[in-house]
Amino acid sequence: MSDLRDLIVRWQRGWGVARALPLAEDVGGALRVRCMQPGRDIEYVALDADEDPASLGTLAELVAGEDAVTWLTVPTTDPARASSALAAAGLIVLKHSELLMTADLRGHPRSVPVAPYRLLTQVDAHGGDSVVTATVWHESDEVGARGTMGVAGTDAVADRIETMPAHRRKGLATAVMGALARAAIEEGVERGVLIASEDGRRLYKTLGWQPVAEVLIATTPGNAYPS
Repeated sequence: MSDLRDLIVRWQRGWGVARALPLAEDVGGALRVRCMQPGRDIEYVALDADEDPASLGTLAELVAGEDAVTWLTVPTTDPARASSALAAAGLIVLKHSELLMTADLRGHPRSVPVAPYRLLTQVDAHGGDSVVTATVWHESDEVGARGTMGVAGTDAVADRIETMPAHRRKGLATAVMGALARAAIEEGVERGVLIASEDGRRLYKTLGWQPVAEVLIATTPGNAYPS
């Protein structure tokens, strides 16, 4: 198993833990999961886009054969080649600029929000895994920022890190990420993994996260441009 393939499998497992999703089904060149997210019922995560670009054609057929709204997520170090393969297979690329990133959580920056904010961290066990949540509250009892980590195996997968519009540019996301990293280390995990959106990638880079691959997200034309 290639290093990238292994990392994708581990990211998907932790992401599933963070979102309380059912276990993914291995369909050969991808992991298929019923994720039931807004605008995305089923997701295929490609495992071999770099080593076997032709596999994207097979996965495109599986995506097109689903009755529900389905995405194909493709981590790759050669996004131009993968984009061409997806287009040739009849899919539309929805997102071009997400990144699969990793970090050693032991050196992760940490900070504490100042008044009128307070930070709360919670760890919930889920079988042999756990879910960590960090929330920054304003004194008005309004959520300023929040995030989640799914701790699975040897990895902690960060997910849904967000700062509410009225509370941005106050370092709250940095505090959330630091709290998640600290809790993950206390759970015995030192490696962090995430997929960064275009908006989040700058934050993660400043916190020491390193890009491993770009991530393309594709679907059928009917789902990309619903009638």
